[in-house]
Amino acid sequence: MIETPARDHVGSEGTATRSEAAGAAAPRFVEQSYRQLIGRRFRKNKLGVASAMVLAAFYGAAVFAGIFAPFPHDRVDIRYRHVPPQGIHFSGGLGFYVYGLKSVRDPQTFELEFTADLSRTYPVRFLGKDSSGDFRLVNSEGPMFLLGTDRMGRDLLSRILFGSRISLTVGIAGVVLSLIFGSLLGTISGYWGGWIDDAIQRVIEVLAAFPGIPLWMALAAALPPGWSSVQVYFGITLILSLVGWGGLARQVRGKVLACREQDYVMAARAAGAGHWRIISRHLLPNCYSHIIVVSTLAVPGMILGETALSFLGLGIRPPMTSWGVLLEEAQRVTVLLHHPWLLFPAVPVVIVVIAYNFVGDALRDAADPYA
Repeated sequence: MIETPARDHVGSEGTATRSEAAGAAAPRFVEQSYRQLIGRRFRKNKLGVASAMVLAAFYGAAVFAGIFAPFPHDRVDIRYRHVPPQGIHFSGGLGFYVYGLKSVRDPQTFELEFTADLSRTYPVRFLGKDSSGDFRLVNSEGPMFLLGTDRMGRDLLSRILFGSRISLTVGIAGVVLSLIFGSLLGTISGYWGGWIDDAIQRVIEVLAAFPGIPLWMALAAALPPGWSSVQVYFGITLILSLVGWGGLARQVRGKVLACREQDYVMAARAAGAGHWRIISRHLLPNCYSHIIVVSTLAVPGMILGETALSFLGLGIRPPMTSWGVLLEEAQRVTVLLHHPWLLFPAVPVVIVVIAYNFVGDALRDAADPYA
């Protein structure tokens, strides 16, 4: 037997020690799913993250509108008709407070004009119950109209918050239905081809040939006049989704046409996989990132569609309220001259549409594997 020298033993131990140290110092690679990769790349886009936070704030305000709104949105007080926006004041002795109001009739227009009555003050309460027993974030017993009132004396801020429930959810509901129609029909059109593809594409071309707003107006005018506000809401949602699925269907069809002749699809077909398995396991997953981006960018179009229909008097009807209904009340020229604060509902529409576009752009960059 030949004994190994001690120095060789020490050398092998040193080599092993150095190998372990090198292995410990080597970078560790953590496997991440496609969804995690999209999320990591999306978080690097600061503008997209900020826009997502803005949208989250709007949807949070819509969900908890009953708490954030200073007054009930349908509370009518004709004494405070067309009150301009008021401010909340603060002093060391009184804390937060609002002034009372006094009215003076304009000798030219014979309209009542409201100014602050410095002799009367009303305290502002936070996180408390109002006179009717409802919990409010901010409330006061006095006339606290932060964005002014409309022609019926209703608080405009409260109406904007409650109107966001309709305007924001009609976009989501319409996109979900368009997503179902567009993804299903686009996949069928691209996978089977032939006369099925021709029929679906001709229907899409017919829908695309009509101008958007006149087509919406015609379909909205076809709704029965005796429908309730809730039925009109679902009718408008269905109209927007039926009109808006064509673009997504064409884009999904193009993706399916590019993927259906790939080797993995041919291998699945040769292995005996059925049509539904090929579509659900091989074709649609390759379209998910594209569908998500297109859906995100389609939500602003749905919101603008509902706003346009309600603005024209063919959408949501009172007593329900939406941003389009509020803008319909501000379409007269006299509003710009005497009551410009009634145009405030246009501000959240612009902010939400821009935020959705930024989020859609960020998702598109995050989902692009070649970016």
